[in-house]
Amino acid sequence: MPGYPSDLIDLVKEDLAQREECLDYATIKRMAAEAPAPRDGLGALHQPGVSVIAEIIRACPARGPLADIPDPAGLAQLFVKAGARIVSVQTERHYYRGSLLDLDLVRRAVDVPILVKDFVVAPYQIHELRSHGADLVQLNVELLQQDQLEALLDRVESLGMHAVLEVHCPAEASRALEAGAKVIAINARHLGTNYIDRTLFGEIATGLPAEVLRIGEAGVRGPRDLLSYAGAGIDAVLVGGSVVTADDPASIISDLVITGAHPACPGRE
Repeated sequence: MPGYPSDLIDLVKEDLAQREECLDYATIKRMAAEAPAPRDGLGALHQPGVSVIAEIIRACPARGPLADIPDPAGLAQLFVKAGARIVSVQTERHYYRGSLLDLDLVRRAVDVPILVKDFVVAPYQIHELRSHGADLVQLNVELLQQDQLEALLDRVESLGMHAVLEVHCPAEASRALEAGAKVIAINARHLGTNYIDRTLFGEIATGLPAEVLRIGEAGVRGPRDLLSYAGAGIDAVLVGGSVVTADDPASIISDLVITGAHPACPGRE
């Protein structure tokens, strides 16, 4: 469904091979083991109401360049001050213009849990992200075989982090549950057309077990969208493009946080 660029995974693997030449697997595993303990991302999502996750993202395949973001640390601090419970950092460099340096800068700047969004295809990346301070790691169900998905999820959790499994349709949600997902992110954006199917949130979220946390990705522009997604069973919303392109991102985050915390808003109790 989402229409990722055909060369994306090849580029990810090429970058990974280059990094492995600089730091071998044994070294990156040791660095991950020596890193400070992960923050409790699952606990942040379990708080009452609808959580807001704010993302550092410079570009995406569907929309192209979004924002330069010369100071990712400062933007992350602004997000947290406005009430975001989790900061998401996109680290893929070719189509999203992110980097591990962004992750380092944000980690040093904020104390809330950090979700890293990238295209994880190998255990090396999981140890690498942990060594740079990741607390939650997104795995894309569509791009992974089932045995791969299960092995990578287990590796994430073995390092004390939590895996967020991104899905785009009910069939992928079923695969995520089969793999043992505790957190599922529903991405309703078709990257090929930029179309957002807002009915997908209800279609998928209502079919998930109550103990599974649900994140709504794509199309969150303001309180009305948050309320709509919450009514469909979403526990948290992730906002990226609409925030980094805004004149006053703090105001957008604050409005979403206030709406998500209102007693009348559906959400976790």
